[in-house]
Amino acid sequence: MQVVETKNEGLSREFTITVAADELDQKVETKLIEVGQTVKMPGFRPGKVPMKILRQRFGQSVLGEILEGTVSESSQAVLTERSLKPAMQPKIEISSFDPGSDLVYTMAVDVMPEIEPVDFSTLSLTRYKPEITDEEVNNAMDELARNSRATQKIEKDRKTQSGDVVIMNFKGFVDGEAFEGGEATDFRLELGSGQFIPGFEDQLIGQKAGEDLTVNVSFPEEYGAANLAGKAAVFECKINEIHEYTDRVLDDEFAKELGLESLDDLRGQMRSRIEGEYAELARAKTKRELLDILFEKHDFEVPEGMVTGEFDQIWTQFTKAKEEGNIDEEDKEKDEEVLKSEYRDIAKRRVLLGLLLSHVGDMAKVEVTQEELQQAVFRQAQRYPGQEREVFEYFTKSPEMMNSLRAPIFEEKTVDYILELATVKDVSLPVDQLLESDDDSTDGAEGKKAKKTAKKSSAKKAASKKAAAKKSAD
Repeated sequence: MQVVETKNEGLSREFTITVAADELDQKVETKLIEVGQTVKMPGFRPGKVPMKILRQRFGQSVLGEILEGTVSESSQAVLTERSLKPAMQPKIEISSFDPGSDLVYTMAVDVMPEIEPVDFSTLSLTRYKPEITDEEVNNAMDELARNSRATQKIEKDRKTQSGDVVIMNFKGFVDGEAFEGGEATDFRLELGSGQFIPGFEDQLIGQKAGEDLTVNVSFPEEYGAANLAGKAAVFECKINEIHEYTDRVLDDEFAKELGLESLDDLRGQMRSRIEGEYAELARAKTKRELLDILFEKHDFEVPEGMVTGEFDQIWTQFTKAKEEGNIDEEDKEKDEEVLKSEYRDIAKRRVLLGLLLSHVGDMAKVEVTQEELQQAVFRQAQRYPGQEREVFEYFTKSPEMMNSLRAPIFEEKTVDYILELATVKDVSLPVDQLLESDDDSTDGAEGKKAKKTAKKSSAKKAASKKAAAKKSAD
């Protein structure tokens, strides 16, 4: 085998590799002899089939197998001999080959950079402790009660008002033609909820049950369906029934309906849930600050192929969000080339931090246990009630999907390792300040791009979901 290095620039390497025809022919003959020991052919005993016939019958398939194996073995040998660690799968291209001639191919590969982490003991970080007030718990309890309310049909003759729930039929038309998804029967709609496009619910207020009415609206310019975005629509509607909410009292009986012993137990669980949810936000804030520091203190070359791959994923997501009208106002005004440059910087940052954390985790011998993976699979399965078994099997039978669960666990444990070495100051932080900092912050791997939309308390969301499961039907 002959190896010629044709490129050595930064982390990029390219080689031209030549494998002699004699070597290939010898491998083919050895393999054919091996095949001849077991193959059954009329007129010949096993092991007695002439080589000429074996070449005629099996030569092409054996040659293909030998070529594939030779390329794999020789390319790996080149990497091993030069102590090169590929950052990603090498790119192989056959330059020339004809039966009976030398095999010539090129191998292009990005290698892993040399990474020298800073002394983590020199880092100073803040660990935030959310201050959960009684008001936060009370608000969550009140929201749980609101979301647990039942509705009852209004028997008296009155017009609809904001907050009512109407049972209605509707059919929508654009340019005189009915459109897909624009029709429903006995649809439940809370007036004032903002569930429908702007202006729709407003026109249902002040109406009586049993009356037909026409609603004229326009779909928003950024509406998800391109065929409807910005277009005027007419809806033929009929309100069948009007319902109103009944108040729900927070008492022991309410707690028992949710499977708890008393209202005090419910309040305690609500506080614990809120504390857990806010603790996740607080940890995320500390992690973002850590990633910012790590990026600032490390400046090593990253494989261009990895950056390109990461950028392609980001740009695909951005393009989809743009089509849906769901991008930053700042980005709407920017030239595409400017945006690509900014998002490529984001990709480079992600790759650098990913390589750094992976290196640190390997150095620290961070391991993801089987129990941790099983717990991660279980959490995924819980997201799909009624399909838990299918989800569990899907993950456990797919190495790629299991790795998608292993990677974030590995990263979090590596972050914990760094935090143990760093100087960390515990600081109490009111919940409103934590939420404000989370709303205004950017993801540590995103730089100064894509500001997050304001978040509501995830604890309250969790409470709402549980309440919805208990909500009475009419």
